[in-house]
Amino acid sequence: MSTLISHGAEAKLFLEHSTVRKHRLPKSYRIKELDDMLRGTRTRREAKTLAKLATINFPAPKVLFTDDKEQIVIEYIEGKLAKDILKKENCVALGDEMGCKIAIMHNHNLIHGDLTTSNMIFHHTKKEIFFIDFGLSFISLKDEDKAVDLHVLKEALESKHHAIAKECFAHALQSYAKEAKGSAAVLKRLQAVERRGRYRAKKGN
Repeated sequence: MSTLISHGAEAKLFLEHSTVRKHRLPKSYRIKELDDMLRGTRTRREAKTLAKLATINFPAPKVLFTDDKEQIVIEYIEGKLAKDILKKENCVALGDEMGCKIAIMHNHNLIHGDLTTSNMIFHHTKKEIFFIDFGLSFISLKDEDKAVDLHVLKEALESKHHAIAKECFAHALQSYAKEAKGSAAVLKRLQAVERRGRYRAKKGN
């Protein structure tokens, strides 16, 4: 039995027993050969990232199958999205956990690419955050890429959790600073990324 559980711009997600099948959708506005190449590249990249995370026991879905073209089957993570449970009373603990786990990824030069609370699930039984949706992930040693990863999280918190965003992100950064290799350089770069963002916003006004 297959049940549609999400229909985004890039893909459909189907729940099939205890697995999730992700089907990347073709884009009619793109040249077919280019579209096939892009979907294949993103599918293979996501599978590769998840496989690497599994080798370090990182809390993320395990890959069960991929056709290397447009479909990937992963284990189903039972729990609630972080965006639905993040509150004043738990924002410190969850912020600390986010920062620690982002540090683990960055220590292995893995960039998530879309760090939002919609891409984090608090596991029902394991009582910890699992990261999901690595479709935009890539490998990088650059401080800039790691800083942008953190900046995306900050923007996501400010957008969806404005009342607690500052406190939650501050604790995420504190945890990240303790756990991430070369964190001082990354956090310095983050300040530059944020200045660029403020400059663009000011220029746009």
